[in-house]
Amino acid sequence: MGEKVIELVHLQKQFGDHTVLRDIHLSVEKGEVLSIIGASGSGKSTMLRCINLLETPTSGQILYHGKDITGHDINLSQYRAKVGMVFQSFNLFNNMTALNNCITGQVSVLKRSREEAEAIAMKYLERVGMAPYINARPSQLSGGQKQRVAIARALAMEPEALLFDEPTSALDPQMVGEVLDVMRSLAEDGLTMIVVTHEMAFARDVSSNVVFMSGGVICEEGKPHDIFENPQNPKTREFLTRFLDSHRGNY
Repeated sequence: MGEKVIELVHLQKQFGDHTVLRDIHLSVEKGEVLSIIGASGSGKSTMLRCINLLETPTSGQILYHGKDITGHDINLSQYRAKVGMVFQSFNLFNNMTALNNCITGQVSVLKRSREEAEAIAMKYLERVGMAPYINARPSQLSGGQKQRVAIARALAMEPEALLFDEPTSALDPQMVGEVLDVMRSLAEDGLTMIVVTHEMAFARDVSSNVVFMSGGVICEEGKPHDIFENPQNPKTREFLTRFLDSHRGNY
């Protein structure tokens, strides 16, 4: 067993009378790439937002290196620097250049000097292929470019784990590949990643483990090969049938 970075224990989330997550148990080890798949409304994004404490769990524990972070003595900014997040809609600051988007959190949260923050920002903008666009504002960039800046911004905090909430679903089809390529290379570098995605080929080819969610519960989890080739749960089979049928010749 490797070192557990994040662990969810009896996690529940309700919005009013509606239970969105039911008794979720999940652990993510250092260097693991976990893909979370399932139909819209299955609770995937809510679970991710609970891990980042953008949503407060109704009950249960979220352990970061064994410490429950749902208590009140947590420094949220420091925690989110360690467990970063990349959003579907980029969430860049529109009034800042790509470079400044990647600097501001380092200076305000990590208290890095402007000079050090700029060097680190440049390193990660280069890493995602956005070095030529450092002075561009988000309005001047394509969706794929914006998402690559958002990934660089998260990486510039030098997090231990990155959460990706459907990072390609707001993109035009021709831009999806450039973002998935960056994510694939981060996975190869050993970054701990939890990815909520509709990109089944990414889940199949890049993940260490895959979780299938339906109706706020984890129906099945396992190695990508087992989930995609031989799913045990009828709901998983039904969900994947569309994907498998349309990609049958690509294996």
